[in-house]
Amino acid sequence: MEFDYIIVGAGSAGCVLAERLSAKGQKVLVLEAGGSDARFWIKLPLGYGYTFNDPKVNWRYTAEPDAGLNNRAAYWPRGRVIGGSSSINAMAYVRGLPHDFSDWEKAGAKGWNWGTVRQTYEKMESTSEKGSDGKMRIRGNGPVRVSDLRKNMHPFSERFLDVARDLGWDVLDNMNGTSFEGISYYRSTVRNGMRYSAADAFLRPAMKRSGVKVVRGALVEKVEIENNKATGVWYRLGDKRIFAAAKGEVILSAGAVNSPQVLQLSGVGPAALLKQHGIEVKADLSQVGQGLQDHLAITHHYTANEPTLNNRLGKLFGRMTAGLEYALRRSGPLGVPVNQVGGFVRSDASRNAPDMQIYCNPASYGMTADGKPDMGPIPGFILSAQPCRPTSRGQINIVSGDPMDAPKIEPNSLSTEKDIDDVLRASRLVQAMAGTPTVKRVMKAVKAPDISQMNDAELIENFRARASTVFHPTCTCRMGESAANSVLDDRLRVHGIGGLRVVDASAFPNLTSGNTNAPTLMLAMRAADLILADAANG
Repeated sequence: MEFDYIIVGAGSAGCVLAERLSAKGQKVLVLEAGGSDARFWIKLPLGYGYTFNDPKVNWRYTAEPDAGLNNRAAYWPRGRVIGGSSSINAMAYVRGLPHDFSDWEKAGAKGWNWGTVRQTYEKMESTSEKGSDGKMRIRGNGPVRVSDLRKNMHPFSERFLDVARDLGWDVLDNMNGTSFEGISYYRSTVRNGMRYSAADAFLRPAMKRSGVKVVRGALVEKVEIENNKATGVWYRLGDKRIFAAAKGEVILSAGAVNSPQVLQLSGVGPAALLKQHGIEVKADLSQVGQGLQDHLAITHHYTANEPTLNNRLGKLFGRMTAGLEYALRRSGPLGVPVNQVGGFVRSDASRNAPDMQIYCNPASYGMTADGKPDMGPIPGFILSAQPCRPTSRGQINIVSGDPMDAPKIEPNSLSTEKDIDDVLRASRLVQAMAGTPTVKRVMKAVKAPDISQMNDAELIENFRARASTVFHPTCTCRMGESAANSVLDDRLRVHGIGGLRVVDASAFPNLTSGNTNAPTLMLAMRAADLILADAANG
């Protein structure tokens, strides 16, 4: 088999590339380790609690014990299915903040400044918005549907906007609009009451073209590299080992965990690591797998004296009526992700820009021992804060030359003084939210532990003991100035290897302030233009 482009991974970035490249007449092969996304719990917006631990659609990684988090080993779900993590995520659509991308450019990713990035977002999106007459309209004609679902959100979510007003935070109509600082209803990648993943927006239109081939259940072993150029990919399909040749380029879009894994298995990475596992060194690139960044959040639960989602979805009859409402009208609580209100705020007035992201959900819930969502009938809600821009960096490395062996994930959380200070600031914000007149009015009780009376040392220890990843791994194949401090150049080409790029969240020079799905889609959208321009210029 020979193709113009081979894309490893049918996740958020891979789906975008398949559509954009094939639209220009290119012959494209997409290799996906997972299976079909035609599953009820994927399409149902509130169903991601059931895909969170499902091995049929999820890699279900576990990080190494993390010293910064009291040696806890965090669970890392990543999509192993058509659509990748865009098929199992919480669907929050957040562009990030302008200075995130200014910092990309400062790190060596020339041309990735906010002005260019914003234009790409605008080209990519079609956004539902409420006009002055109260009617919903679609702005833009891009393939990514970004929906305002406030009319289906639980009435209790309005209380969180009151909390923002209590604290003097701006209440925004849209955090992706012209103003970025403040609290609003989250926008979501949902269309007509169903998840609208990257596969829906990009891959399915691409698959209608004769030049696109998608292979599911394809585990990529390595990229074949000859004379410092990628010539194709070896992959397993059942008990078969298959080689696919690339006339143009091989593009890794396997995500922040698997893209560095594939590079290292292919002989591109730290030479000592590769030799340790018997892999021939094709390029000694010390930064492959390095630079890992992720968001951590602290979340506290409260019971309420007003109805929340628990009153309905925590009871069998309520779930049945919600299911009927969804089946008949694609509306109601099942048609809305659980992250309903949040945004970006400053931890105090001295900050130059928002440095915290807030999540407020009109439900209190957890997971059962077997990994299923657990929402009881007692009304409750959560308040959560996440430092936006951590400076700690970890690493992801192979543990053998076998692609079936999960790589070692070492987050190295809270390894800088700045991050520990941010932890304290995030915890104080949760204290502040919990102490507002609005929360005191609607709160019945605090679920242990009670953060309200903790001192600074107790807040930091509480964070170390309870904080969790928000599932935003990035930067493990980051763009930068040279091979000494990065893996890719500013056009996403692997240093020193022709015909090989990495296009996914691993390419971020630094972690953006918010949820990472929208920036990943944007990155792939712009990457396709760069790839086609380079091909045209020979």
